[in-house]
Amino acid sequence: MSEKDSKFHKIDRAITNWMALRGLLLLRISIGIIFFWFGILKFFKGMSPAEGIAVNTIELLTFNMITDQWILYGLATWEVAIGMGLLFKIFLRETLLLLFLQMLGTFTPLFLFPGETFYIFPFSLTLEGQYIIKNLVIVSAGIVIGATVRGGRIYPEK
Repeated sequence: MSEKDSKFHKIDRAITNWMALRGLLLLRISIGIIFFWFGILKFFKGMSPAEGIAVNTIELLTFNMITDQWILYGLATWEVAIGMGLLFKIFLRETLLLLFLQMLGTFTPLFLFPGETFYIFPFSLTLEGQYIIKNLVIVSAGIVIGATVRGGRIYPEK
């Protein structure tokens, strides 16, 4: 019996084909849920663990010209819009633009507030720093999803 006929190979092929057929959909939905969920939390003061660092960053970048409440409502609306766009696959190009712009903002505390994002710069991250660095996965997910806006796909093995 050849390797291609083995039970392991058949199971492995079935699993990887399932992943190829459903992976992009699941990626888009999971990232959409994350943005929607985290965005909704920001509508309720004190519910988002990222609230403090987000407000501090935007206050610094806008020279304190925007109130905390407006910052949180604006960020909440932005994130919910990204979540809805991904969940319902609407305005995907615009949604991904909002995602990438938002991601630029999420990384700025690493540079503006290294004392809050690192225990030992540049190696040991605080919980806030870890929360920020995990966004590298979201950026990569956005790139993969973006590859589909013009019809790109992942194809199962033939």
